[in-house]
Amino acid sequence: MAKDKPSFEKSLARLEELVKLLEKGEAPLAESLAIFEEGTALVKDCTKMLDEAQQKVVMLRRGEDGNPEELPFDE
Repeated sequence: MAKDKPSFEKSLARLEELVKLLEKGEAPLAESLAIFEEGTALVKDCTKMLDEAQQKVVMLRRGEDGNPEELPFDE
């Protein structure tokens, strides 16, 4: 059974933890590389989630009848 991906917020919180670990500079090289690789994967996942969310966003504008109408975000 496939494990559910963590939410954007959990991924971002983990990414912040990893950045703090790397900024300390106390981890050995091999551990630092593993932390960096995990962080890179999290950035990729977060970017994908943001891209998917952006595709769902719609702009509202007032139509000819005065009522709001939905338009795709990129119009």
